[in-house]
Amino acid sequence: MTRHIVISGAGSGIGRSIAQTLAERGYSLILLGRNLGNLESTKNLLKNPSQHQCQPCDIRNSGEIHQALANVSSLYGLIANAGIGGENQYGDQDRWQEIIDTNLTGTYQTIQECLPLIKKNPAPFKKIIIISSILARLGVPGYSGYCASKAGLLGLTRSLAGEYSNDGILVNALCPGWVDTEMAQEGLQGFAEALKISKEDAYKEAMKQVPLGKMSKPEEVAQLVAYLVSEEQTSLTGQTLHINNGALMP
Repeated sequence: MTRHIVISGAGSGIGRSIAQTLAERGYSLILLGRNLGNLESTKNLLKNPSQHQCQPCDIRNSGEIHQALANVSSLYGLIANAGIGGENQYGDQDRWQEIIDTNLTGTYQTIQECLPLIKKNPAPFKKIIIISSILARLGVPGYSGYCASKAGLLGLTRSLAGEYSNDGILVNALCPGWVDTEMAQEGLQGFAEALKISKEDAYKEAMKQVPLGKMSKPEEVAQLVAYLVSEEQTSLTGQTLHINNGALMP
């Protein structure tokens, strides 16, 4: 039986690494993202690229998501990974709404558009994985939109896990800490500019708050996702799993 999985935000970073890992394990992937070129670059890196498809869409628009899934008959799972980062400040240029619309509302809409297709899948257990962030648990000055959106995803995870347990749909969230992606590098650059130090020194300062003193690799997050979506995983639902090199020990 072909196992189809949707991955949002599949054009780069963690989403691309998840796609590579799941393709190696034989899943057929539907890659969502705003940039078709980035999605195609991901697809070309995958094992058996012809088994996978790219569907450009903006998750802030439910109609675009619906259209992207128009030719899909059923889904085994969804990796809701798409999101944006950065600061926001109250005022005319506040990015609050953009961040909330993408990270929280966009994820909600992606899940809701996928749910009817997941319910159709005959597997006894289906999987939804939501990629949140360590900043769902920590407050960072200037990042109110990002922190709030990622915290909201944890409430969404618990609610959906309870609501769809009778359908055999297991819903879990991951909270990565520092992961070596383009978004993390942009964050370090902003940190460096704010402190008027080099990017290398900014990295050293950031890692002082991390017991293992390092970033995670995207592949490590992908391996954890691969376990959560595996057929062997039948007991975890409504959970938040932390992967942060010890930066937060709840």
